[in-house]
Amino acid sequence: MTYHDAINVTTQKAADEVFKLLTDECMRLRKERGESPTREKCENIQRSNLGYYAGYFSNEVRERVERLYKCEHPLFGAIAKKGPPTPEQAFAMGLKMGKASRRKKKPLTEPTVERRFNFE
Repeated sequence: MTYHDAINVTTQKAADEVFKLLTDECMRLRKERGESPTREKCENIQRSNLGYYAGYFSNEVRERVERLYKCEHPLFGAIAKKGPPTPEQAFAMGLKMGKASRRKKKPLTEPTVERRFNFE
């Protein structure tokens, strides 16, 4: 199961099934690495990753993905609440992340984003 497969889902039933598969895979991979992941942690990782990945698609696709998987873009928030980012906002976020990565500091400073976004 890939994120691209998940993006193409259009029904809640299918989204629930896909989300379970993605979460189970996350737990399996983390256990293989010697971690003790909780289902909640893996669900948060998957929601964050799905929200981020959906940001590469149209606003309509992003809205559907966020609704079906109960997620939001980890940098820009939920499209249903905040609307899509403007080109200026997206550019400014890219600059911020690029500058932070050059300084080798944590890439983001907003607590909600640090908690939800998985950089692994």
